[in-house]
Amino acid sequence: MKELVEVIARSLVEHPDEVVVTEKREGRTLKIKLHVAPSDMGKVIGRQGRIAKAIRSVVKAAASGKDYRVDVDIDD
Repeated sequence: MKELVEVIARSLVEHPDEVVVTEKREGRTLKIKLHVAPSDMGKVIGRQGRIAKAIRSVVKAAASGKDYRVDVDIDD
């Protein structure tokens, strides 16, 4: 899942070298944290959060066959 979020984020931002994705397993939840440059936050979040919602939807769809839940947090 980490690689999926990283590929999507790097394709959206102007500074792909500043994209950092970490994942942490907490019980049955996989928490993925996406860190981008402050100037790229708007590109990752999108208007009214549409791109962020789409990223979360793709990741949740990719994890649908797994027996854990995935949470994606975006920060600068």
